[in-house]
Amino acid sequence: MVERCEEWVTGVPGPSLRPFVESYCGYRLTGFPPALHRGLPSRHMTFIVSIGDDIDVVAQTDPGQPPQHYGCVLSGLQASTALISHGSDQEGVAVELTPLGSRALFGMPAGELWNLSVELGDVVGPVGHELWERLQPTAGWAHRFAVCDAVLGALAGDREPAPELRFAWEAVVASSGEVSVGDLAEESGWSRQHLTRRFRGEFGLSPKLAARVVRFERAQRMLRHAPPFVSVAQVAAACGYYDQSHLTRDFVALAGCTPTMLLAGDVPSVQDGSRVGAGSSNHGHHHRDNDNRPVAVPHLP
Repeated sequence: MVERCEEWVTGVPGPSLRPFVESYCGYRLTGFPPALHRGLPSRHMTFIVSIGDDIDVVAQTDPGQPPQHYGCVLSGLQASTALISHGSDQEGVAVELTPLGSRALFGMPAGELWNLSVELGDVVGPVGHELWERLQPTAGWAHRFAVCDAVLGALAGDREPAPELRFAWEAVVASSGEVSVGDLAEESGWSRQHLTRRFRGEFGLSPKLAARVVRFERAQRMLRHAPPFVSVAQVAAACGYYDQSHLTRDFVALAGCTPTMLLAGDVPSVQDGSRVGAGSSNHGHHHRDNDNRPVAVPHLP
């Protein structure tokens, strides 16, 4: 039997990218059996550069979009789940891009990529293919992150959303999805209707749905790392759900399954940022086998 091994490395992007790229996550997984992985809704746009095998999306978030292979996949925000087929080994770099950076890097609001997956080169042209090509022969995570800095830094411009939309998005994320649309509208100086219309145009989803996605992301990360004595009901309360049933309904709507099914059937994911030292100012380098993974105990009230 081949030993399972996980390698996760975080990197801080260059100064010009930090306003909208939270971090880089390098990953290498070996020895896992071929399976399907769920690509879950998140506060980040999906932006993953494969090293080696392509990323094989066998079911898109939009059922009308056909399955596709990607060397460098870019997706807008989503409120449903994609299915990704993988072999025993996976390697690549995930760019934790907030939707606030879509205009700066791609010259378009994130809403234009809502519920859609594309090859980066189809959006930005040859420079998108350059990122994939330069990463293939590059060894060492620090050098790979430097390639990302160089290529993405060349794309970055001073285009950005309206200040009111930046405020609204950052408030939704900072509150872990527990801020009300009324409070957002009052603080922004816009009416609820105008805020909702502009927010959806910029990000692809309404402020209320964005809050659900952010809350769901927090809850599923908590559940992955909670020790056995922490119940689903406790996580539901900590994340602002009315009760456990409310949490379960949101998981079925956004992940396509119950919390128990999600945790039982999934494999390590680059979306699970708490696997590595989030917030570290330096690169974090972690090797782990499948039976000895560090667990972060969630803070519960």
